[in-house]
Amino acid sequence: MRRNAIKRPDGTLRIGAGAGFAGDRIDPAVELIEHGELDVLAFETLAERTIALAQLRRRSKSGAGFDERLTQRIGAVLASALNQRVLLITNGGAADPRGGGLAVRQVARDLGCASCRIAVVTGDDVLDRLDLDASAALDTGEPLAAYRGRIVSANAYLGAAPLVAALDSDPNIVVAGRTTDIALFLAPMIHAFGWSSDDWRTLAGGSVVGHLLECAGQLTGGYFADGDRKRVPRLARLGFPYADVNRDGTARFAKVAGSGGRLDRSTCLEQLLYEVTDPSAYLTPDVTIDFRAVEIVEPATDSVVISGANGHPPPATLKASIGIDGGFSGVGAISYAGLGCLGRARLAGEILRERWAEIYRRDPDQLHMSLIGMNSATPWKGLGTSEDAEPPEVRLRVAVQSMRHGEAQDLAREVEGLYTNGPAAGGGVETSVRETVAIISTLIPRQLVEPRIEVLE
Repeated sequence: MRRNAIKRPDGTLRIGAGAGFAGDRIDPAVELIEHGELDVLAFETLAERTIALAQLRRRSKSGAGFDERLTQRIGAVLASALNQRVLLITNGGAADPRGGGLAVRQVARDLGCASCRIAVVTGDDVLDRLDLDASAALDTGEPLAAYRGRIVSANAYLGAAPLVAALDSDPNIVVAGRTTDIALFLAPMIHAFGWSSDDWRTLAGGSVVGHLLECAGQLTGGYFADGDRKRVPRLARLGFPYADVNRDGTARFAKVAGSGGRLDRSTCLEQLLYEVTDPSAYLTPDVTIDFRAVEIVEPATDSVVISGANGHPPPATLKASIGIDGGFSGVGAISYAGLGCLGRARLAGEILRERWAEIYRRDPDQLHMSLIGMNSATPWKGLGTSEDAEPPEVRLRVAVQSMRHGEAQDLAREVEGLYTNGPAAGGGVETSVRETVAIISTLIPRQLVEPRIEVLE
């Protein structure tokens, strides 16, 4: 019997969302694997930010190039997954999928698993194949050649096809790097149902399922909750969703009975629109999705049925995330409280600007300043809060971005110097200097990407 066969008599494929980002909780995935009667459990843990950080760790040899919690996540569910024949699939390989696969193999050995087959998908790393003169940054149109010498990574978004190829090797676990979030869910559907690569409507339906599941707890009320205005029960024990996918790409969504959260038309509608710029043409490597005719029906409490997606051929190019050496970030923060705290925090900022100009002979506009409690989250105006309203406390945060470590260090030390050389009663200073990687996006020809599958027994 195949490891990843459909088990339900009605022929549906049940896919659970085990993680929606790199820092996500692990206990909801354990709840799903133990009580969800799954066929597939997908861990989506990769974003532009997280793969950039993984590339930075790998480049500096400061840590693993794969997701830092990959082994913890897999270890928490592996025994149950093997016992129940639940396929595990993840993009937690990040910048080093093979290293992630080897680490997962070691987890299986440590747990005493007699048999565990791991398929590793690589090929998303296209750094050595980029044409810097022919490619441009999507946001600015600037040629990548302008960043020559600073490009440290380039990862293309793989679609479902390489993952389907990995599933053909009949694995227990698939570990990939930069894939689309949707592909982690779409690939098991294609493999299980045998969907044609040009069945645009069905692929679009399956992709909508993946889009709704990709952020895990966001579908069941996480991030949806808003105090008394939008209530979500038992958020501390938020349950992650799963979907029973039909052969035609429609699906019913639910969560484990008794788990926290809520799953209804409102939570699904917010997630459906998440990160969608054009609902008529949402581009993926597998299909261009048209969301406009999608229907969301609630047949019962914590149960939602989705149907109606349309699809068209995908674009001729693939998106790639390009990591750029961003130099160093120097950050310092100090708090002021009580009567006059806002004035003291502003004075501290003025002192830093003046010293940056006069002592260091640098442009004070380099310094990014924010008053946490006043304008750090809303630097724009017009929200009805007076800029002179006196809060009970305020925290000055100052940051500088520089290609020179010493410059970032200078800023951190200047903030610390405010303890006895600045306004009264400053406290709680925290400083940091860290290496950074910036991310830009570009489009590349599909032929630059050559996915490869390796099976680790």
